Amino acid sequence: MGFKNDFLWGGATAANQLEGAYNIDGKGLSVADAMPGGKQRMSILASPEFDWTIDEKHYVYPNHDGIDHYHHFKEDIALFAEMGFKAYRFSVAWSRIFPKGDETTPNEAGLHFYDGLIDECLKYGIEPVITISHYEMPLHLAKEYGGWKNRALIEFYVRYAKVLLTRYQNKVKYWMTFNEINSATFFSALSQGLVPSNGGADKTNVFQAWHNQFVASAETVKFGHELNKDLQIGCMSIYSTTYSFDANPINQIATQQSIQEFNYFCNDVQVRGEYPVFTQRLHEKYGVKSDDLEITEEDLILLKNGCVDYIGFSYYMSTVESKTGEGTSASGNMVLGGVKNPFLQESEWGWAVDSDGLRYALNDLYGRYQVPLFVVENGLGAIDKVEEDGAINDDYRIDYLRKHIVAMNQSIEDGVELMGYTPWGCIDLVSASTGEMSKRYGFIYVDLDDLGHGTGQRSKKKSFDWYKEVIASNGKKL
Repeated sequence: MGFKNDFLWGGATAANQLEGAYNIDGKGLSVADAMPGGKQRMSILASPEFDWTIDEKHYVYPNHDGIDHYHHFKEDIALFAEMGFKAYRFSVAWSRIFPKGDETTPNEAGLHFYDGLIDECLKYGIEPVITISHYEMPLHLAKEYGGWKNRALIEFYVRYAKVLLTRYQNKVKYWMTFNEINSATFFSALSQGLVPSNGGADKTNVFQAWHNQFVASAETVKFGHELNKDLQIGCMSIYSTTYSFDANPINQIATQQSIQEFNYFCNDVQVRGEYPVFTQRLHEKYGVKSDDLEITEEDLILLKNGCVDYIGFSYYMSTVESKTGEGTSASGNMVLGGVKNPFLQESEWGWAVDSDGLRYALNDLYGRYQVPLFVVENGLGAIDKVEEDGAINDDYRIDYLRKHIVAMNQSIEDGVELMGYTPWGCIDLVSASTGEMSKRYGFIYVDLDDLGHGTGQRSKKKSFDWYKEVIASNGKKL
């Protein structure tokens, strides 16, 4: 069977991690602009003292400059085209369009940038795939409104989304409303703007924020479908394949509940248009009283009328659940709990490398939802070495991606409807979880270090030509 002829091969990035130009042409500050760089980024965000204040005396902020894609996008898109990209997934910086988030009139200079970016993609026959909100809500909304726990953000987001959909409806077919919306299970700062100092430690606020995002997404989908019936608007979440440590029923049930909470909860609402039957159990687990959540009958009707067309998801690792406490705790950057899997190797950042887990994920999601799937993030973060002759022999990345492409092909043979594949960080960019440049994913090397020092010059890694052949052969030549 194999990959269909219109399979969307490409790559993925996010505005806050590569654009730079954080304060020019009218752009306002985003939450990403206030996140310090370095391996302690997530622990800093989780500290009670953190209040979204930018403190340049003590921290560096690599997102401010990114890789200066803002001024180099034509060069970068040309390289994507040379690889043969059919699609390029990127995000729009909300604060570039509405600098504070609560304005009523968009910033035309910000829209002008995306006019050029989209047209450059189309010039090469590259299909833009746009994430409307990717970990970069306007900082003003986090500081003055308390983030997504405030229902006022529904109106602000929908206004922003309508501007994008209306302006680009005839140029951009594929959209996603929120990036990795379920990440708030562990890290509410990135997607909801919630940190301990503004209520992030209270799970009632997290569930209220989710609900507000669900409503905003549904209203956006409904508007998009009414605007142009050809638009395809999806949701986007992290999928973590989760295995039980053993056959002990205690661990089996814990695994099932972990899968329901992390992999199904947000998808159920956005794909099926209603809260799943296990919602009350989640509320009880976190001490959330349902009566404390502001959920109206009108909201529930809107959720039903604003179901997404497809599921986009990121897949990087699998986890192992051990309720009984057996096994060695998994550790590393952004590891989603659980214990180590003795059958799998780990990346330099402690992520379990598991291509079979992607096949499991695809079959699980398609079996549950019966809507098209799109792997919009996947890849290996690694430290790349530049040889004396300038070569970057990233065979480890080729091996990782090859195995995951094989897993996708197997899933298609299993009967899964798969739209496309956009590996993460197709060009090196600033890591979301650590703010590092040294954690590299790209086919294209960017000469910048963790402090932003370097020429910014782009160069091809060994994986560049390999992926070019993969695309040209529609996945047959691996």
